[in-house]
Amino acid sequence: MSLHPFLLASRGIHMAGIVHRYRRRRYRQRLHAEHAKPLKQYTSEKLHARFRFGRDDSKYIADLVRPTLQHQTQRSHALPVEEQCLIALCFYACGTFYQVIGDNMGVKKATVNYVVKDMSVALGSLINEFVSFPKDDQTAQIKHKIFQMGNMPSTIAAIDCTHVHIQAPCEREWEYVNRKGRHSINIQLVGNTDLIITNCIVKWPGSVHDAHILRESALYRELQSHRPNGTVLGDSAYPLLPCCCCHCH
Repeated sequence: MSLHPFLLASRGIHMAGIVHRYRRRRYRQRLHAEHAKPLKQYTSEKLHARFRFGRDDSKYIADLVRPTLQHQTQRSHALPVEEQCLIALCFYACGTFYQVIGDNMGVKKATVNYVVKDMSVALGSLINEFVSFPKDDQTAQIKHKIFQMGNMPSTIAAIDCTHVHIQAPCEREWEYVNRKGRHSINIQLVGNTDLIITNCIVKWPGSVHDAHILRESALYRELQSHRPNGTVLGDSAYPLLPCCCCHCH
């Protein structure tokens, strides 16, 4: 006896649903079983290619944030600080979606979200330990290095701004549109010949001009009241100010 075509179709749909649920359950189990262990899987060179930091540097960063990120309880789903560090570094390196990073690292999207936020706050709290403008007793060595590099006399630092693109904010959206028509934050950075940031300001919308950010900064007030034995090198976006800045085209 043959079955009615409608009955066959309904049974086919039912079977497809069972197969789909079964495959989805196995897929989730496989992801959990293949939780990534980059520090064990990759050499230092491969770690650097994927996270922009090698093994020793990654462990150094993990030790810096360990007091803040170390879980007080041994929960079954708590990630070691080293893995939290690599998840955040992966996001900083490529800036892709949380889902993609979670798939690569074998964790959930929500976990990536929490880790990136916690890691960013932990690193931000350490800024004053690593970012400081050179003192008077350091300027002579810095000026010598800069002169050897580019024949620029009496220079102790270089200053510039860079735009970091963001999603359009809900409040005062128009203030974040830069000259290229994209939403951004305009970040002022001061650095030296060793590629070390000695001063940074991260708060101004993309529409704000570089010179305005400098004039409103604590660095500018400090340079006005305590003029250093040297100059800060900037491009044509900055005015010629004898206290702190000269032009470099």
